[in-house]
Amino acid sequence: MTAIRIAIVGLGKIARDQHIPAIAQTAGIELAAIASRNASIDGIEHFATLNELLENVPDIDAVALCTPPQVRHAQAAAALKAGKHVLLEKPPGATVSELAPLIAVARQSGLTLFATWHSRFAPAVEPARTFLAGRQIRSVVVEWKEDVRVWHPGQAWIWEPGGLGVFDPGINALSVLTRILPRPFFLIEAELSFPANRAAPIAANLAFSDATDLPILAEFDWRQTGRQTWDIRVETDDGRLTLSYGGSRLVHDGRTLVDEKQAEYRGIYQRFVELIASRVSDVDLSPLVHVADAFMLGRRRNVEPFTED
Repeated sequence: MTAIRIAIVGLGKIARDQHIPAIAQTAGIELAAIASRNASIDGIEHFATLNELLENVPDIDAVALCTPPQVRHAQAAAALKAGKHVLLEKPPGATVSELAPLIAVARQSGLTLFATWHSRFAPAVEPARTFLAGRQIRSVVVEWKEDVRVWHPGQAWIWEPGGLGVFDPGINALSVLTRILPRPFFLIEAELSFPANRAAPIAANLAFSDATDLPILAEFDWRQTGRQTWDIRVETDDGRLTLSYGGSRLVHDGRTLVDEKQAEYRGIYQRFVELIASRVSDVDLSPLVHVADAFMLGRRRNVEPFTED
């Protein structure tokens, strides 16, 4: 089988740290080109824009869009029009409604559109899903707190409309919740904290429920210093299940079930290869829907200005 020739669009931190190593470690796919205005890689064909890449490298099979979400719809539409499979970094778009036309084009063209949620590929996620499928769930608490200065230095786009602010990491927690909980849930209350000098929130407190009145509380905060926290605690009729470190560790009542680091992005690219072979798409928008609900229902609270100094 000939390897899928993929191009990365947007050569930023996430592309360098995660996408490029994952592609190199995944059978059936190879990095063939880069489109980026500000960066390049020795030995890889480079173009300033996606349009230039599509014009000059017609034998590219797929593109991975690692650009900010505000510009991703136009890029995905251009790639699909050119007959390319498309992988979307999370979040898949700046709005929910912009994804439907892309899904339709991919389906009509027999192309693969893959909206990735990297945290779902963490090693503890599927074991947690299996455990919870057979238990009565009594409550869920999410703490997703990190230091934006450490994880997103100098990335001004995350503070603009469509950049999601603290929901950029928070959506990772929502992607895990929507995978492991056995029933759909919905937002009932939210408070969003906006720095006085920013257009996106730096913190959020969310309350969800489901058809059984299950209490689900989530706290996202980008001002955390010291230990970074990515935890989900689930109380069940069979004790407490805790996912920690973003889904790499799973503990049941003090007994460790999973404790390992796994290359989440390698799982993403293995899945992308499988989807392309089957000519199907995978676009789950439920985490993005929850974020949209938070902006629609959330009460806004103004807090102190944020600077990186």
